[in-house]
This record gives sequence, C-alpha cells and structure tokens, in this order.
Amino acid sequence: MDSASSGTGAFGRRMMLGGTIGLALAAAGASAGRAWGDTPFHEDPFALGVASGDPWPDGVVLWTRLAPQPLAPDGAGGMPPYAVDVQWEIARDERFRSVVRRGRTRAVPELAHSVHVEVSGLQPGRHYYYRFRAGGVHSPVGRTRTAPPPHSRPKELDFAFVSCQAWFEGFYTAYRHLAEEDVDLVLHLGDYIYENPIDAMGGVRNVPVAAELRPEPMNLAQYRNRHALHRFDPDLIAAHRAHPFAVVWDDHEVEDNWARDRSKVDTEPDQDPAVFRERAAAAFQAYYEHLPLRLPNRPNGFRARMYRSLRYGRMATFHILDTRLFRDDQPCGDGSRSGCTDRLTPGRTILGPEQEQWLYRGLGRSDATWNMISQQIPVTQVDTDPGPGQTFVMDFWDGYVDARQRLFKEITDRSVNNPVVLTGDMHRHLAADLKQNFDDPESPTLGVEFVGSSISTSKDGMDLDPSGAKLLAANEHIKFTNFQRGYVRCALTRETCRADFRVLPYVTAPGAPVSTRTSFVTEAGRPGLQQA
Repeated sequence: MDSASSGTGAFGRRMMLGGTIGLALAAAGASAGRAWGDTPFHEDPFALGVASGDPWPDGVVLWTRLAPQPLAPDGAGGMPPYAVDVQWEIARDERFRSVVRRGRTRAVPELAHSVHVEVSGLQPGRHYYYRFRAGGVHSPVGRTRTAPPPHSRPKELDFAFVSCQAWFEGFYTAYRHLAEEDVDLVLHLGDYIYENPIDAMGGVRNVPVAAELRPEPMNLAQYRNRHALHRFDPDLIAAHRAHPFAVVWDDHEVEDNWARDRSKVDTEPDQDPAVFRERAAAAFQAYYEHLPLRLPNRPNGFRARMYRSLRYGRMATFHILDTRLFRDDQPCGDGSRSGCTDRLTPGRTILGPEQEQWLYRGLGRSDATWNMISQQIPVTQVDTDPGPGQTFVMDFWDGYVDARQRLFKEITDRSVNNPVVLTGDMHRHLAADLKQNFDDPESPTLGVEFVGSSISTSKDGMDLDPSGAKLLAANEHIKFTNFQRGYVRCALTRETCRADFRVLPYVTAPGAPVSTRTSFVTEAGRPGLQQA
C-alpha cells in the first residue's frame, strides 16, 4: 500500500494551511476599499469558499455564496434581504497578472445570495484561476481546468469520484488528500448532505451544534443550513478550490431512499406525495444554491433535470444520471428481500422513459474511447446471501431488473465503446464485471463497474467487513470490496482505464494518511477487470 498523494505544487500546498491564504486575500481586499461592491462586510462573506464545475472546452461554472454567518438560524447566512453586487475574474495565473475574463453579477436573496457564473471564451484543456469580490472583500482563489477540444485525442485523462459525506459521522480528511491529487475533474455521485437529526455535539466531531440546526430538515431554511453545515469545512472547501466538480444528487439530499414523489415510509407528514413534493422542492433549491451547476440544472419547484453529459475530447464521455427523481417506487416495500418477484416486472424504470432514451442516444452516438456512466447505486447484481438462496437490496438496480436488462441490451445493440459504470451510495469500495447474465459465470462480460466508498459515512469501517465477505462469496463477478473510507482515482489512456481505490485508516479523528488499497485495470476492447 503506497502512502503518498500526488502533489499539485505550491497552490495545493498553500490551500492546506487552514484557509490562511483566503484570510490574507480578504484582508487585502478590505484594505483596498469598496471598489467592487456597495455592501461592506464586517465578517468574511466567503466563509463557504468558492467552487467551479461542469467544464466545457471553452468554459466552466464559477460558484460562491455570500454568507458571513453561514449557520444563521433563518438560513439567510447573515445577509440582508436585498441583492448585492459581486464581481468575478478569471486569469491564467494565480496572481491575476493575466486576467482573461471578468464581469459583474448580482447575488440575490431568492437564491441565498449564491452566484453561478457561466464563463465562456476560455482555451480548452488548461488551468485557470478565479476569484470573486464583494463589499471590498476578495474571496479565496480557486483553480479550475477546462475540458480538452471536442475532437481531440488526449493521451491521458485523470479524474476522481466521491460520494456520501455525513458531516456528523467523520472528518473530511479524504478531501484534504483529494485537493492534493493531480486530477482534471472530480465527480460527486450523491449524498452531498445527510438529512438525519444531529446530536448536540455534532456526532464524532464533538463540537456544539445549535438547536436550530439539529432536526431533520423539512423546509428551505433548514436545507440551506444543512448544506452550509456540510460546506463549512476547510477540507471540503480546499477540494472545491483545487478542482472542478461535476455533481449529481442521490437520496440524502432530500430523504433516505426517496423515489420520485414518494417519501420513505415513516411517521412524518411527507407521506402525502403533495407534502413530499414541497419538501423535495426546497431540498432541490438548496442543492442548486450550494453547488456549481449550470442554469439548465436550476430546479423549478419539483421539476429538475440533473442528468447531462460532459465530453472530454475523444477520450471519454461522462453520462451523468439521476436515479432518484424519475424512478418507480422500490418493490416489495423496499429494504433487502428474497423472493421478491415484483422486482422482475417488465417495464419497471429507475431512470424514467425520457432519461433512458437520452442515455441510449448518447451512448450510441458517442465516439469516445471510454463511456463513463456516472450514477448513484450499484448496477451490478449484488446478492447479499452467500447461501443457496438470493437476497437483494430493492433500492439498487436489483430492484429494477428489466431496466438493467434494457440498458445492457442497448449497450450490446449499439456496440457502445468500453462502458464503465461509476457508482457511489454503498459506503464501500467495490469492483465488478458487468455480466449479460449474472447467474451464469460464463456469460459475456459487457463492461465493468467501480463503486467508491464514502468520504465519512459509516465512520471508520475496516478492510474486509463481514458483509463484504458475504458479497465476495455470493457474487463471482465481484472481484474486490473494502469497507474503509476514501475515494477512487482513475486514469484513462487510449488503451486502459485504471482505478486506484484510495483509503484512510480512520475518519473519526482528523489527520489520517491516505494510501491505495488496490488498483484494477480494464483494457479498451476487452471488457473485464484485471488487478493492476
């Protein structure tokens, strides 16, 4: 197991100083007066940091949220009930000697004073530095990278994917290491926040949490504060400053295991679908307000479109899916079930008809060497019973067998180049072959799936837990699993896709090292996993 992270030079190292560079910039901006804004701040308005996302060859989204008091009980972040001018600029260098674009926007209270600036006119495949200014205060400097030219053939593409970051179950040390990795993109595959009630001392973090922040969120102010609580973390802020992200939600951004307009079965008032839609609409808006998303991804009440694609030349296309908003309800009352025939019902969908057809068209038209299907829950069959019977989790694609078979048929019929599924949700690392028939080990392999563990959810974990041992015993196509916290770093070339499973020995205390537990490779034109 190696113990070194790839460095990203002086920029990455300085970001590890607990935000001192951001404070220095803020102090410099304050001393320069109020040239860029008409609202003075007595506290840092950029306490939640900056971020960039969804890179295109000619541009990216730049994000920040003005919140001098990020956890104010009313969810307003300590901001006034009126719009505030914000200026932004993007440069080729960290000191902003070569500014290539700048402009002005307005942070409005209707969006929690967040801004989403879609910058265009940039050069493909290069790093840029960006910052904001409001009320005479500069934000920290962020770094981003555009995608390569649309028809180029890059020699290599490096990215990482992450998921599942319950603030109260662990420290975000994985993000501190990820900020130091040399990657072009980070995919966040869901569970950016957790809606669970929080105890008075913030779980394992052992810091006091105000009473207003502890209950499960039900309205917009509460969801805004839950996002702010998760975002108000120096390691997460550092990762966003270092790399562009492409994000998509899973269930905990609203409520555990929600499906379309159906709440999880419990005693809360959102059992009525109309009530749940109102709750989900508030959660959708807060999600958009806190992440670097483009305007087409801005929700309109309960309507939202998070599925989209990102093209990285002819090396890779990332097909980013939403497996929550359009799915049928989980069969057989959800949970883990054996003998559930409803999961086999023809026509059941996890993506919805429109998203399915969008995905099939995108896969069929793609000329990329690698087609990365980025989504939330395991596509591979996951039998949890090593005995003669079979037990499946109804929330996974195992609860939507016909939808999986439709996907596999389209991959075969359209001769899709090198499909690789990237998945979160499980709180464990996992590598599996995707079989045409999972119950026949000799069945053709259509592609591979890499599942990434959680950033912090489920606390420290262990290398091979009892549930993981059962998965390996019951599923011949699953080649590896690990129950420690971490993320997955991937390297694509024209010949291979390599996944490094990065792990931390603990997250219930800060300061853990990171190492690579194991690596797997799949070769272009030869679907199937090989241990590197």
